[in-house]
Amino acid sequence: MDGIGVLRAPAEQQYAAELAALAAADDRPRPPNWRLSPQAVVTYVLGGTLPDGTVLAPKYVGDRRLVEIAVATLVTDRALLLVGVPGTAKSWLSEHLAAAVSGDSTLMVQGTAGTSEESVRYGWNYARLIAEGPSEAALVPSPVLRAMRTGAVARVEELTRMPAEVQDSFITILSEKALPVPELGQQVQAVPGFTVIATANDRDRGVNQMSSALARRFNTVVLPPPATEDAEVAIVSARAAQLGRALELPAEPPALDEVRRVVRIFRELRNGSTVDGRTQLKRPSGSLSTAEAISVVTGGMALAAHFGDGRIGADELAAGLAGAVVRDRVSDDAAWREYLETVVRERAEWRDLYQACRDVPTGGA
Repeated sequence: MDGIGVLRAPAEQQYAAELAALAAADDRPRPPNWRLSPQAVVTYVLGGTLPDGTVLAPKYVGDRRLVEIAVATLVTDRALLLVGVPGTAKSWLSEHLAAAVSGDSTLMVQGTAGTSEESVRYGWNYARLIAEGPSEAALVPSPVLRAMRTGAVARVEELTRMPAEVQDSFITILSEKALPVPELGQQVQAVPGFTVIATANDRDRGVNQMSSALARRFNTVVLPPPATEDAEVAIVSARAAQLGRALELPAEPPALDEVRRVVRIFRELRNGSTVDGRTQLKRPSGSLSTAEAISVVTGGMALAAHFGDGRIGADELAAGLAGAVVRDRVSDDAAWREYLETVVRERAEWRDLYQACRDVPTGGA
């Protein structure tokens, strides 16, 4: 593996130089075991320029006050719950907050229907357990337990996808800041600095609804979709260019005009009306999130790089657009075809996109 990089390094590695420069310039008080002050964490997330000229790239584009509330929550004894529709950068913000606060964003539990209590609490090395019986050496700590011992941030992705009984494993951890280990007759006490950042999808409400006892342990911050088209275009452009570099795609950065077409299509279909409000549209079943727009543009860059002239255009976007919109082959296909005929076709500057999209098979009836 020598000489071979990784496809995606954790935030604390990708932005190590920025974090080091911030730490050197940060003269404000830091909570116990924090790498930066709360003010510096906000600056890292939103971007800015330091007195020494170091430019910090924005990691999250959105309301500053929301980020300040999120960071202030981490200073208190309550955990933080980031809620939003798919693609609102919940996981992205969670990772960067953990990187800035504790220098380690990898202490993470991924919530799924199959997540067990061992993933939240601890497990056992069964070979040692059978040979030696319960012992500290046989204990396999979860990311949450490791965070408690080191005073770090533990991340929990898609909390509401976990079974209810697994979710409730967090109640004692968050209220008592302790985790009993009855097999060893001891209790692990959390070190100052320990906290939890969880994310939840708005569309998962009712899948595994949080109990009121657990919900009280969190301060909830709702992350909205980008407020304006310009903001969403900026996010998609920046992330697509960043992914293009990481994937070493030999293609030009996406032109703003092409990104804007993707973003406008997604926003109009999401909202159920054209940007001027004159035409009402059928809404597809998918979320058509900012993350999916980034995927469409990045996929177009790959096509342009390896099967085109390196410049992304209508032909490179068409397949990705159809794939993102048409999830249900009957209802979504009808919505997409109607949008093409009533909106895209009527925009003279989009005729190339209309023809390219029309030629893409979608599997509709």
